[in-house]
Amino acid sequence: FASVYPHYIRKVETKGRTKEELQQVITWLTGFDDKKLQKLIEENATFETFFKKAKLNPKAELITGVICGYRIEEIENTLTKQVRYLDKLVDELAKGKKMEKILRS
Repeated sequence: FASVYPHYIRKVETKGRTKEELQQVITWLTGFDDKKLQKLIEENATFETFFKKAKLNPKAELITGVICGYRIEEIENTLTKQVRYLDKLVDELAKGKKMEKILRS
């Protein structure tokens, strides 16, 4: 996770969104506050560690569609599915979707 996070920031910022909005999306999915998120980045957390420590939002199952050529709802490996949830949220943010829709409100 820690190695991919800067790419997430770059992706959303080049599309006119902010790091704060990215962190809001990550917090919604994982329950991590800014302090915990920063600690995981500093510890160079892998996606496995990142998602083991996360309290996944119950609404995460509402994240569907295709990401990286795979339909999220058909992915069987739990970790892969969780990473794709995050990828999908970052994509939606970068594409300019309203935060209410991204956060499945």
